[in-house]
Amino acid sequence: MRMFVVSRKLWLGRLLGIILMIFGIILVRGPLSGPTEMLVSLVTGVKKLHPIYCVNTEEPKIAISFDATWGAAFTKDLLDTLDKYNVKTTFFLVNIWLDKFPEEAKEIVARGHEIGLHSTTHPDFKKLSEEQMIDELQNNYNKILEVTGFKPILFRPPFGSYNNTLITVANKMGLHVIQWDVDSLDWKDLSAEQIYSRVTSKVKNGSIVLFHNNAQHTPKALGPILENLQSKGFKIVPISELIYKEDYYVDVNGVQQQGNSPEPSHQ
Repeated sequence: MRMFVVSRKLWLGRLLGIILMIFGIILVRGPLSGPTEMLVSLVTGVKKLHPIYCVNTEEPKIAISFDATWGAAFTKDLLDTLDKYNVKTTFFLVNIWLDKFPEEAKEIVARGHEIGLHSTTHPDFKKLSEEQMIDELQNNYNKILEVTGFKPILFRPPFGSYNNTLITVANKMGLHVIQWDVDSLDWKDLSAEQIYSRVTSKVKNGSIVLFHNNAQHTPKALGPILENLQSKGFKIVPISELIYKEDYYVDVNGVQQQGNSPEPSHQ
């Protein structure tokens, strides 16, 4: 009996060590994916929820998007280029941008593009309470509707920062949480050639591409990128036309899949 008690204590000690090690990795390295994340779910009994980074589809269909937070100097040039190539896309807007540039926001909608939520004040949502999250989203929705008349169904969290609470809150509000799998890195002031190379080399069926409306070299890069992607047979659509609206799940890698999840639910 004593040997059994000692063995059980030893086993529990090792299990606790594994749990502490996993959470130590999370704190140091950030979100996990794949087998490690599944192990965390099994140990803690909590399934990590994910936004949509891209879509699993056999169709050569992708979406590009623009986050608008600070300026608007290049917005008209971007819209003109999108018109030239007959491309409709998605702009994620924050209230602090909408307050300064309401006419530009109206023009985006008038040109046939869709609007997504990007928050009221551009906070890190992981640092907010559930009530604060709801306020950020509802006030952002109300402002977009007031200024443009558009009713958003998409939300992109600032900094790409999220947790289970945010995903749950957004879903309850009828919002699809959107990330990206192709980052142009235009905000790092890359040259137009560098932006072009990054995007055209990484896009695949179901990709969501991230741009920023006020990045200096994006207007010069956008036309050649659209031309390249269209020449490869990609159809470029707003994000709401790329994602599945029902009968879907998002796997541990953030890929939206059609059908029922094969993973057991711990929620």
